[in-house]
Amino acid sequence: MKTNQPYQPLLLRILHGLTGIVLIAAMVTAYWTYDTFDGRWLKLPLPEYQEIESIHGTFGLYTLIIFPVFAIYAFRRGNKRLIQSDSLNKLTQFGKPIWWYSLHRLVNTLTLFALTFALYSGRMMDSKWLPEGELNHFWYYAHLLSWLIMVVCLVLHLLMTAKVGGVPLLLSILKWGFREQDSPKLWLSQLRQWGLSLRLANTFQWLQSLNLYKVLEIVILLAIIAAWIIPKFDYS
Repeated sequence: MKTNQPYQPLLLRILHGLTGIVLIAAMVTAYWTYDTFDGRWLKLPLPEYQEIESIHGTFGLYTLIIFPVFAIYAFRRGNKRLIQSDSLNKLTQFGKPIWWYSLHRLVNTLTLFALTFALYSGRMMDSKWLPEGELNHFWYYAHLLSWLIMVVCLVLHLLMTAKVGGVPLLLSILKWGFREQDSPKLWLSQLRQWGLSLRLANTFQWLQSLNLYKVLEIVILLAIIAAWIIPKFDYS
């Protein structure tokens, strides 16, 4: 592999790719669901497919399963691509290269939270609402808003990636080659080491040195956990 080409760690490419595939599928079926059962603000001549809501829910579930792993990786090993402690100060240097890099990191971070919002609001919905014409629930409007924000964040993510790294950086996420330290042969031992770090004593030690990334990671993971376990007795 040429060393002068942008390089993305193999695990990042796999998790990013899986998340991207199911996310885009969820976004496409989200609009198709809206177009079939609602369409009050924008309606396209798409076929009315009654099962599309269930298909959208399936892709949303796949995203909910994959996303926590991707989020943990992003905050643990990919935090250089996220907002930094001095990013807000660097955003005052408008037009300079560091301004674009800081903006890129900010967009990456906002995209993680936008997806968290979309997944959480989707889990708060009842699959019967749309087929039965119940379109005025709070969580339905929240879910519509979340997907609109997600579309904006995804477009900005692609634009910022192209700005700071050009086409080579965009294409680097699609390459399959990997360096020796990224070999899948090492993943089992790395997973064991990570499992050992989850011991209670190590967890308390980890919490004692809270920083920006740990706080952001905790917020996102708690939201994902809540999306799984919060009972939905009242949908009004």
